[in-house]
Amino acid sequence: MDLGLSGKIALVAAASKGLGRAIAEEFAREGAKVAMCSREEGAITAAAEEIVRKTKGDVLPIAADLATREGCESFVQTAVAKYRTVDILIVNAGGPPPGRFDDLDDAAWQKAVDLTLFSAVRLTRLALPIMRKQRGGSIVYSTSTSVRQPTQYLNLILSNAIRASVHGMLKTISADLAKEGIRVNAVQPGRIATDRLIQLDTDTAKRQGTTPDAVRKRYEEQVIPMGRYGRPEEYAAAVVFIASPKASYINGVSLQVDGGMLMSMW
Repeated sequence: MDLGLSGKIALVAAASKGLGRAIAEEFAREGAKVAMCSREEGAITAAAEEIVRKTKGDVLPIAADLATREGCESFVQTAVAKYRTVDILIVNAGGPPPGRFDDLDDAAWQKAVDLTLFSAVRLTRLALPIMRKQRGGSIVYSTSTSVRQPTQYLNLILSNAIRASVHGMLKTISADLAKEGIRVNAVQPGRIATDRLIQLDTDTAKRQGTTPDAVRKRYEEQVIPMGRYGRPEEYAAAVVFIASPKASYINGVSLQVDGGMLMSMW
């Protein structure tokens, strides 16, 4: 299927590894021009070079710390300086560290708010004038299935609380921006096999006195109907589709990509 992405300009945040990295590669494979960022210049440059080798695409690596206003500005402004516009914005960020409520002080909460919520606010604010000028655009927030079922992950209260704020924002602005031709959606990963998930399974294993392999086995045998963790490229395919012109009548949606793990109807 031709998703209509050839020549489109896609900005993918936090893309040196994991889900962001997979999303950037999928956009490049579909013919989009991709600006991708990470805090570490070496890591994002290496990821971009690998994507170019695989796809022959047009990829711009940018070093930027999205937990800061300056980093968000640098990412968007550097991308626009090269590509002149923004058709698609993928808001992604490394997840906050695991921890129960009593483990976390004000500094931990503030750091998580800056990275997870304010990166979404700032990147959206920076992209909107460009999208409004061209009367169209697509914004997708990469979040988590925990916004629908927070009690699945009792040690992820930072992510559970703050990502829910991102969803409240997206649902509100999706209605406000639709008349201007700008679509706003979210995609929620379930148990997708990334370094981040290894970190979470390791933390869970320590708390439960077991092993990461045992944690994964329990999810695959008892929790996920499809019986396995997802692959990053499977998640990326869903994100790229919902961001693309082929999804032109999808707006204000939160799509779960979790192998059927969540039991809720909505």
